[in-house]
Amino acid sequence: MANLKELRNRITTVSSTMQITSAMKMVSAAKLKRAQDAITQMRPYAQKLEEILMNVSATLDSSEGVYSRQGEEVKKVLLVTIASNRGLAGAFNANIVKRVLAETQEHPEREYHVITIGKKPLEMLKRRGQAIIGNHNSLFDDLTFENVSAIAESLMERFAKGEYDQISLVYNQFKNAAVQRVQLEQMLPVREVKNEDSGSQLTDYIYEPSKEEILQDLIPKSLKTQLFKAILDSHASEHGARMTAMHKATDNASELRKQLKLQYNKARQAAITNEILEIVGGAEALNS
Repeated sequence: MANLKELRNRITTVSSTMQITSAMKMVSAAKLKRAQDAITQMRPYAQKLEEILMNVSATLDSSEGVYSRQGEEVKKVLLVTIASNRGLAGAFNANIVKRVLAETQEHPEREYHVITIGKKPLEMLKRRGQAIIGNHNSLFDDLTFENVSAIAESLMERFAKGEYDQISLVYNQFKNAAVQRVQLEQMLPVREVKNEDSGSQLTDYIYEPSKEEILQDLIPKSLKTQLFKAILDSHASEHGARMTAMHKATDNASELRKQLKLQYNKARQAAITNEILEIVGGAEALNS
């Protein structure tokens, strides 16, 4: 009977776990809808801004700009890792950490510093001895363009002062609820936008004020938009990854509960059979 009690306890525990994972799946599904709408609405704006930037900068030499400065050799790199404050999202956070470590191992001659957006990569990278110079983990409490712009401005200021030769973003790009792709995307220096890469033709605009003034204002706005889009991508990816993970966890818990119930019924039947045999054996002993 001790075995039966143990099985009953395990069935109860698995059932409770299944209820929790099912509830988390539904919560993530609701949050995913809002996050997916946000990134879906953001992408056309970001693409159009990039197109305008291409048209304005195509006829200008922007290599002298403070945000376009290219050094002869990349020695110091700042990686901005964008992940999550919470776990239970499958390999969502671990994939970001793996990409950061792979990048540092691929270029051992460079000095890498990391700024984290999300508690999980902060904890994981600290354990691996990575140099963490700052975090913005509270950003997800109030995710707005204004708050992201403040972070982007601090990154631009670091680059303008020459503290780093390159600043890159590491984040999960949202494809759908089941697919998120890790991206390592250069933010600074500003990459030269080539017309042949865009697949579109240049448009002849009448500029007021001058192209130079427009470009001076457009590049910082483009960098802020780039960071905001990456964070929205990561935010949607997090909820998609958690919804998928909790769906799998719920299915696994359901299957485990079925197996435990089968074991319980078999053990119960065996116990009843043993009791019947003992009763019959005792009756026969009395008759004899």
